Amino acid sequence: MRRLLLILCSLCCILSCSAGTPKRYTVEVVREYVHDTGAYTQGLFFHDGELYESTGQYGESSIRKVDLETGKVIRKLDFARKYFAEGSVILGDKLYILTWTNKVAFVYDAATLEYRQTFSYPREGWGLTTDGSSLIASDGSSRLYFLSPDFKLEKSISVKLDGRPVRYLNELEWIDGRIWANVYTSDLIVIINPENGEVEATVNCGGLLPDRLRKADTDVLNGIALSQDGKIYLTGKNWPRLYEIRLVPAKSK
Repeated sequence: MRRLLLILCSLCCILSCSAGTPKRYTVEVVREYVHDTGAYTQGLFFHDGELYESTGQYGESSIRKVDLETGKVIRKLDFARKYFAEGSVILGDKLYILTWTNKVAFVYDAATLEYRQTFSYPREGWGLTTDGSSLIASDGSSRLYFLSPDFKLEKSISVKLDGRPVRYLNELEWIDGRIWANVYTSDLIVIINPENGEVEATVNCGGLLPDRLRKADTDVLNGIALSQDGKIYLTGKNWPRLYEIRLVPAKSK
């Protein structure tokens, strides 16, 4: 009887450990689109069927509406040379845009792109998304910050993979109740539980942009967008392509 109990306990432990193991995915391209190679992508999202993109670099930062099919810019708002624009998102009727080291966040009318106001921001701005009620921001560390629409801190979480902090969290997207985050300088996306910060899955995007399309100024993967019909799109900084992708379970080694 004791031996049976030990076996059952061991089995429960194995099942418990397996349940906590992050899932691993790769990506499969469903369709590809032209992307502006001059766009140093910082934020990417859909709203009311329209694709928005914020771009960085001093003297080149902008927020723009983009035609998905052609990659052409429909409307563009440029920032002053002193600002390095970062993540962006629409919540309610407002468009929010972070800046990297300027310690400010800008708010615009979502429909007209007219300036509304500026908020003081106490940390570096990297990625930005929303769960529908709060803004969710990254700052390049392993922490994510939940903010009210007037930029008051509601809570923060530490993001961990197998018990270790995941640093360089960058562009963010809210998908099916989870936070997807690019890990800066890598081809990895992590899928995060917003309640406890645990990484529940990883997405290896290595090889998404083929070598034949890369040039000297082609930079890293950065840009995750979910369309209203549930399609997922990825791109990168100065990439010539934007991809609709689907997740594929990674093969076990």
